[in-house]
Amino acid sequence: MAKTIKDTDYLVISARVKALETGLLTAERMEQILDAKSGEDAGKLLQEWGYPQLDPRRPEAMDAALSAVREATLADLAEGTPDARYIDLFKVKYDYHNVKALLKAEAVGTAPDRMLMDMGRVSTAELAEAVRSRELDGLPETLAAAVVEAREVLDTTRDPQLSDIVLDRWCYRDMAALAEETGSAFLRGYVAVQVDAVNLRTAVRTLRMGKGADFLLGALLEGGDLAPDAVAKAASSGAAGLRELYGATRFRDAAEAGAEALKGGPLTAFEKLCDDAVGDYLAGAQSVPFGEAPLVSYLAARETEYTNLRMPGGPDGPRRRHRPGGDPHPPAGKLCVRRRRHGHNVSDRRDRQLGVRHGLSGPGTGDVSRHRPRGGPGDHPGAGKERRLRHHLSDGAAGKGPAGRAGPV
Repeated sequence: MAKTIKDTDYLVISARVKALETGLLTAERMEQILDAKSGEDAGKLLQEWGYPQLDPRRPEAMDAALSAVREATLADLAEGTPDARYIDLFKVKYDYHNVKALLKAEAVGTAPDRMLMDMGRVSTAELAEAVRSRELDGLPETLAAAVVEAREVLDTTRDPQLSDIVLDRWCYRDMAALAEETGSAFLRGYVAVQVDAVNLRTAVRTLRMGKGADFLLGALLEGGDLAPDAVAKAASSGAAGLRELYGATRFRDAAEAGAEALKGGPLTAFEKLCDDAVGDYLAGAQSVPFGEAPLVSYLAARETEYTNLRMPGGPDGPRRRHRPGGDPHPPAGKLCVRRRRHGHNVSDRRDRQLGVRHGLSGPGTGDVSRHRPRGGPGDHPGAGKERRLRHHLSDGAAGKGPAGRAGPV
């Protein structure tokens, strides 16, 4: 019989987390980085706060250094964590990110290497070989099923947005199952609040794009506190419906800002308030002296920190500040910081370059309400879809094509 894990089993790791929290990039430190005169100065500040030497002139080396820091942190925490599944949950999204990159690269015959992130449960080498050979038995069962369905969707429709939506669904299903297995109400709630944030963003963006109810219902994810049907029904009434549905939730302010965005205003405030709602949930861990909640909250904060430290390529890009929901593609060659998301984005830069976009990612076509592999409208590849797929996988899509939002995965 498996040993029951109690909150007191987290006494040691909770103390370790409290010590590590002092090294997080606080708002004040973030401001200092944002105010740095150059990428080199920002790198020096980070080095003072425990990061290795980062050379903004070598983006790939910086990327590798930050990945190494992340892996070291996870390894450190894994040694004292009674249940390794808490660590694994923060690796799941990278597996699905890599599948998106591999399938799209396969579709047009290009190499995905620079888009892959070796930060998941499955090494990129193992995953790439499994996808290439179609021998998926060695992968986690849910991930293998996701590869099969997403490949079928992409092969049938040549629409990368459809395959992304399929993989997003599987990703959150995987995360929810993992959280359920741990028996942690806090971890289940963390997954659910992320889904709610994604769905609210999806609803607002769908309405701004003028897409129909079927498109929205097909793009919404399951697993949040608010059912997809309820979100779709509220969205059918526009801003008033979203205000009513979210009025009694932690997303009330975000829904208000979303209603303003539907009038044509910018999405910046809306995006930030969605992030704040997730942060509000995680803040609940501050009142917990020991248990899994402080661990989850710290891991999410670190994920956000790694995401916010940007490593774009090229030596001559102009310096800009990056705010939540704005400037999703930083200029080349500078170390930049973006205040956004609570540990559930992977890398917007990579997403733009290969079109690995999550959730509702921007202008697209086709009916995504319920994909049918065979039969029905839109199931056969056409010239327009072929061009769109190639745009997703071309360098020209890296910041020059329609800008979408990289979301949770």
